[in-house]
Amino acid sequence: MAWDFETEPEFQELLDWAAGFVHDEVEPADLVVDDPFDRSDPVREAIIPPLQQAVRDKGLWAAHLGPDLGGQGFGQVKLGLLNEILGGSKCSPVVFGCQAPDSGNAEVLAHFGTPELKARYLEPLLAGEVFSCFSMTEPQGGSDPTAFTASAVLDGDEWVINGEKWMSTNARHASFLVVMAVSEPDNPPHQRASMFVVPAETPGIEIVRNVGVFGEAPGHGHHGYVRYTDVRIPRDHLLGDRGGGFVVSQVRLGGGRVHHAMRTVGQVRRALDLMCERAISRETKGALLSRKQLVQEMIAESWLAYQQLRILVLQTAWKIDKYQDYKRVRGDIAGIKILAPRVLHDVAVRAVQVHGALGVTDELPLGGMIMSSLSLGIADGASEVHKVTLSRQVVSGYQPASGLFPTGHLPARRAAAERKYADVLGPAGVPT
Repeated sequence: MAWDFETEPEFQELLDWAAGFVHDEVEPADLVVDDPFDRSDPVREAIIPPLQQAVRDKGLWAAHLGPDLGGQGFGQVKLGLLNEILGGSKCSPVVFGCQAPDSGNAEVLAHFGTPELKARYLEPLLAGEVFSCFSMTEPQGGSDPTAFTASAVLDGDEWVINGEKWMSTNARHASFLVVMAVSEPDNPPHQRASMFVVPAETPGIEIVRNVGVFGEAPGHGHHGYVRYTDVRIPRDHLLGDRGGGFVVSQVRLGGGRVHHAMRTVGQVRRALDLMCERAISRETKGALLSRKQLVQEMIAESWLAYQQLRILVLQTAWKIDKYQDYKRVRGDIAGIKILAPRVLHDVAVRAVQVHGALGVTDELPLGGMIMSSLSLGIADGASEVHKVTLSRQVVSGYQPASGLFPTGHLPARRAAAERKYADVLGPAGVPT
C-alpha cells in the first residue's frame, strides 16, 4: 500500500521549527510591520530581513522553487503542509520568500524567460531583493480575458503598450510588472494576447490609484489601477510565444491557485482555533459556550469543513507531484479554488458569532478573514467560472446512456440480472 498520512520525520522537524518560528517571531512582527512589502519603512527593514535570514539558514527560503532556481524542490504536498503554517500570518510569505505575486511571476520567468531576462529579473526576485507585479485583469475584462483591450504593437525593436489594467497586485512596490496585452488582434480569441516583462521605471506607466479592499484606508491598497501610455520595452521582453499569453497565464495561475488554497487552510485553522478557545473560555446562562448545542454544531461543522478542504488541497498537491502537469489536474485545482473561499467564509462567520460583539470589531482578525474569503472567490478567476471548469471536467469522464432509460433504471437492471442468473432462478424467476 502506498497510502500514507504522515510526512518524513526530517521534514516534520522543519515543519515544527516553522510553526514555532512563525508563532514566536513572525506573528509579533505582523502587529508592528504595517506593510511587509514596503522597503521604505524603517521598522520593516529592521525586522523582516533578519527573519528572512533565519529562514535561509534553516533551508526553507523560497521552498516553492526547484533546486535549479535556488529552492528546495519539496514538491506540492510538502509545500501545502508548510503553507498551512504560513497562511495565518501577514508577514510569513515575505519572510519565507514565497509571497504572491512574486512566486507565480518567478515560475513564469523560469519557464518562459530568456537567459537575459532571468539574469535581470528572476535572479534578484528569487534573492528577495525586489518585488514584482502581475498586471493582467482589466476594468472591463474581469473573468473574461478575451475581452481585454490593452494592446502591444511591435515598432521596430520595441513593443509599445497602451491600455489600462485593474487590480495589478503590488504595483506600488514592484521593480517590474508582468503584463498581458493583445499583440495579435486578428488571431482567434485565445491566441491574441502575449505576456511581457515591463520595468517599473519605464516612462508611460501611471498608477492611477492604489485600490484597497474593505477595511483598508483609501489609497493604501495593494492593487494598482495602472494606465500604460506609449510604454516602450525591448523586443526581447516577450515571455513565451507571440499570442501565447494564455498558455503563460495558465502555467502561472495554476500554481498560484494551489498556493492560495494552501494558505487558506491555515487561515481556516486559525479561525477554528479562535472559535474553540472562545467556546471553552466564555460562560453564558450558567454554562460554557462549548456546552451549548448550537455552538457545538458550529464547531463540528467547522471542523468537518476544515478537514475536507485540507484533504482536498493535499490530494490535489499530490496529483501535481505525481503527474507534473497542471492541465491534468485542472478540475482538482478548480475544486479547491471553489471550496477554499466558501470554507473560510463559513468558519470565520461562525467564529464571529461565537465571539459576539468582539467578533465584529477590528480587535480580532476574523473580519479580515471574511473579507479575504470574498476576495478569494474573485481573484484568479471567479468561483462561478471554476464551477464551469469543474463541471466540464467531471462529466467528461462519463458516457451517455445508450437506451431510452438511464443505466440506473431498476426494471432494466433487474431484467438483466434475471437473465444472468436464469440457471439459478429457473423459468419462473424463482430459485430452483
